[in-house]
Amino acid sequence: MKSGVVGVLLALVVNYTIQAKGVKSDSVTYTRGKITYGATFSLPDNSKKVPAVIFISGTGPQDRDGTMAGFKFFAELASYLNSRGIAVLRIDDRGVGKTTGIYQQATTEDFAQDVEAGLDFLKKQPQIDTKKIGLLGHSEGGAVSFIVGSRHKDIAFLVSMAGLATKGIDALRKQNAALVATAKIPDHDKKRYNEINELMFQTVYDNVEKDSLGLAKAMQETYDTWKRKDDEYVKSLDIKFDHFRFPIYSYAMQATGAWYRYHITFDPAKFIPKIKAPILALNGDKDLFVTCQDNLSNIEKLAKEGGNKDVTTVVVPDVNHLFLTCQECTPAEYSKLKKAFPPQVLTTVGDWIVNHTK
Repeated sequence: MKSGVVGVLLALVVNYTIQAKGVKSDSVTYTRGKITYGATFSLPDNSKKVPAVIFISGTGPQDRDGTMAGFKFFAELASYLNSRGIAVLRIDDRGVGKTTGIYQQATTEDFAQDVEAGLDFLKKQPQIDTKKIGLLGHSEGGAVSFIVGSRHKDIAFLVSMAGLATKGIDALRKQNAALVATAKIPDHDKKRYNEINELMFQTVYDNVEKDSLGLAKAMQETYDTWKRKDDEYVKSLDIKFDHFRFPIYSYAMQATGAWYRYHITFDPAKFIPKIKAPILALNGDKDLFVTCQDNLSNIEKLAKEGGNKDVTTVVVPDVNHLFLTCQECTPAEYSKLKKAFPPQVLTTVGDWIVNHTK
């Protein structure tokens, strides 16, 4: 694992605008190493030093608003926390908006270093109480917060919203099994997807140290062996028109990349027991991507193994991975849903941070 960059000077450019009454919203850029970051720094407009939180996005390049399926996840959350007296730094991901770099070449560890750049920025702001800076991560951003929290003892608090807290390979298994289970396809095709997915995940995990050609070869061999057996299975079902397709070539291109290699071998047990800061973890009980009980229980278990007794876990009923109230709770339903957090989510996060930064 690459270590964080130490002792790099930050170059800052700040353009001030007013977001709303009583809240100052600053469009900022700052540079660390080879990356220039674009972000929004919003805070209550008063003379007091205030607590602050850095938002950390999940998988896939996102803008500073955390826009997903038309829902501005981070913009709404920032507005609420600002109203509770908490400053927020929300950042464009690499290659998005004002942030430079190439997202597709980065790993979860690189994203942790991006958060550390944000920490450096906040510590230089006169409005911020530097003893009350915390992290809030969504999905993979939760895993990033665990990495950063494990190596920065001055982090005041962590909030995990559907944060990844199981091994990467286990998360892939659970995610894909849940998506297959809810797919509107025949049961025999569900069986086939589950079989080949499991074989592919294990093959990548077992061969992750090989170079790209070696890893791709191992995946192709696994697929070819499975395909011969699958052809016989299809014949036994007397299927005339087989619509099943496993995207072996596109999967191989993804799996040989740096991000996937890191993700499939991610182990939260290396990080969470080292976190001494208070932790709040929320999960929706209808989340198909980061399964609720597995991740919440693992956060609590691993934190307590490290001696951290200030751990709060919250199950939010009837919400999906984006904490939107849902019916079917599949990704296909996202576009139909009301784009707003249930009040319980906002008040839970706000109350907990306020109580831990008094």
